[in-house]
Amino acid sequence: MPRSILLPVDLSERDSAKKALAEALSLLGPDGVLHVVSVLPDFGLAQVSGYFRKNFEKEALASFGKALAEWVEESVPSEIDVHPHVLHGTIYDEILRAADKLKIDVIVMGSHRPAFQDYLLGPNAARVVRHARCSVYVVRD
Repeated sequence: MPRSILLPVDLSERDSAKKALAEALSLLGPDGVLHVVSVLPDFGLAQVSGYFRKNFEKEALASFGKALAEWVEESVPSEIDVHPHVLHGTIYDEILRAADKLKIDVIVMGSHRPAFQDYLLGPNAARVVRHARCSVYVVRD
């Protein structure tokens, strides 16, 4: 049984997150730690940031963190050792970086209903599967 699981969640896809959470909890060892991450994408190009008010990014991260903490509080059983993490950047890069930094045994993540161009896996899940140094468990919607 894994001792550390990374659960990336998309707070806009709560049903998918609940399914992935259920699978992560079923895999988690008795003394295991669940790390729940959600990634706020960055602006991409520096020129784009000029179209937002001065403290937009800081406020967005604070709001995002609050939403993640609320999801964890309402979704994860209280007896689970859980640590929420708000990440900021490119989704798959941040998930992979967190997995390495936290020395994760397995990543458990949901995959959205595919569009034609990404029929096998969503683009973020596919990149995580290809590049992760640990096992990745993809939960289908």
